[in-house]
Amino acid sequence: MSRLIYILNGPNLNLLGKRQPAIYGYETLADVEKECRELAKELNLEIRFHQSNREYEIIDWIHEAREIAGGIAINPGAFTHTSVAILDALNTFDHPIIEVHLSNIHKREAFRHHSYVSPIASGVIAGFGTQGYPFALRRLAKLLDTEKK
Repeated sequence: MSRLIYILNGPNLNLLGKRQPAIYGYETLADVEKECRELAKELNLEIRFHQSNREYEIIDWIHEAREIAGGIAINPGAFTHTSVAILDALNTFDHPIIEVHLSNIHKREAFRHHSYVSPIASGVIAGFGTQGYPFALRRLAKLLDTEKK
């Protein structure tokens, strides 16, 4: 089983640390990536870290991951609530998927309560800020270790 994990980030996450810091915090996406890379070494994982404001790029990365990755951690951003296309792409991925949200989407506007990703995710992490990413990596590593047995 591949120990490669794709960490995919959707729209506006490139503005992390600058956009609505009261909701999303002051850490940047570069800070998150650095922390994930350090943790990945500890967990004997390799990661590919991507962000896009374009739905088709996220779909292309999911398609790419199908062939080589053992898991996906995805923060789809606003695509969580709108993208059947991302759901369809994730449905083609036969390994664990962890959905990550910085804020507690269930404590926010009603339209954010619905996720197209959650029904197919192995787990959902919401409301822990940027700590959700290391939680997701740890869980994916555990799932990969369990699959080996």
